[in-house]
Amino acid sequence: MKTPAKTDLFRKLPSVDELLRSTEVAQLREREGQAAVTDAARLVLERLRTEISAGRLDAAGIDLALSGLASAVEKQLRQALRYSLRPVINATGVILHTNLGRAPLPESAIEHIRETALSYSNLEFNVADGERGKRDVHVDRLFRRLLDAGKDIATVVVNNNAAAVLLALNSLAEGGEVIVSRGELVEIGGSFRIPDVMAKSGAILREVGTTNRTRISDYERAIGDRTRLLLRVHRSNFQITGFTEQPSLADLVELGHRRGIPVLEDLGSGALFDLQSVGVSGEPGVLDSIAAGVDVVTYSGDKLLGGPQAGVLSGKKEAIARIRSNPLFRALRVDKLTYAALEATLLAYVKQDHNSVPALRMMRMTKEEIAARAARLATQLQGGKCRAELVDGESVVGGGAAPGATLPTKLIAISVEGLASEELAARLRASDPPIIARIEEGRVLLDLRTVFAEQEPTLSAALRSVIQG
Repeated sequence: MKTPAKTDLFRKLPSVDELLRSTEVAQLREREGQAAVTDAARLVLERLRTEISAGRLDAAGIDLALSGLASAVEKQLRQALRYSLRPVINATGVILHTNLGRAPLPESAIEHIRETALSYSNLEFNVADGERGKRDVHVDRLFRRLLDAGKDIATVVVNNNAAAVLLALNSLAEGGEVIVSRGELVEIGGSFRIPDVMAKSGAILREVGTTNRTRISDYERAIGDRTRLLLRVHRSNFQITGFTEQPSLADLVELGHRRGIPVLEDLGSGALFDLQSVGVSGEPGVLDSIAAGVDVVTYSGDKLLGGPQAGVLSGKKEAIARIRSNPLFRALRVDKLTYAALEATLLAYVKQDHNSVPALRMMRMTKEEIAARAARLATQLQGGKCRAELVDGESVVGGGAAPGATLPTKLIAISVEGLASEELAARLRASDPPIIARIEEGRVLLDLRTVFAEQEPTLSAALRSVIQG
């Protein structure tokens, strides 16, 4: 039961209709529409009622809230109409940050998406003969060029690498056995496990070897009448070191060809450029798999390739034709916008314009380049309650790629007097746009390797605002 004091407070609140008729809110209604403004007004008033009921507002508090009622409605409206999916500044130094959308797209991809989305396109239309065409052709021609057309290679694209593995297993081994090393039965983000995907594909898992040691003889002994496929899974998100053994991909391919069994490699990330040129070793690329003679290799579009989310299957024409004819392919295929982004990304590779692909540009950035940028920003922040110093550190590729590889970088270590590092990081995340940093040894660390140059003024302003309180 409401106390008399609370009853008086409730009486001070206007009705929704009264609030909508007020001058400022009426103008807001004309701009944004009746329905949206009404919902915002209702939520603002409901919050005030909740505050009164909980005893958190007295008469003075209500008067203050009523004086800013129109502003509160406008703020609520902005929050309600703002996109949930929005840009953030990635200052973590993790280039392919899975939680932050992995690879940013090249400018050319954005433009190609825009022009493709704004009009009709020849997605499945052969302009030359006026007949229906296939959507694969828009990127298959580029993959052929990049993967060496002389090897008679074809490529199809689905919505992600998990779908690519599922489709390949179902197309090439449904109802039969697939031989794979125990040391390659991996799990990646989102509980994607190779045994589970294989079960869904209708193929039967046949494990060989041990966690740390598998020999080519283990595969050979396991081959039987029901064997349909030899599977190699690249351990892209962890390492096994020490007493280990694994047959080379060339040996596995030789065995498969000798016994008439196709070889599928799940490469995971899938680089189309020389990773050793940026100091990353031990991470095989798509060309390595093709050169080794695998029948099909699967890899992601939004990891080391630096393009949109996609699952790519490249391999011998006969195997890819079987995959493409699978009815499941239609359920997993991608739309025109993915093709547009992927085509533009691949064209950058064809033109050898690697720096136009943001993920590759970040990998190629030197420690000295990052240090120069970091020094300028640290100078702007230093002073008062803030301490900003440059420290040596490491960036990582991320996205389940090259787990043991790091890239030398220069970090900005920030600490603010009277403010815990967790609180400082939280305030940075609450800025607009949110700034995502990392915390180590009680300090907030910023790695400009993953911050675009054009974001630096925004980053600087946001940091100064947070530091100044």
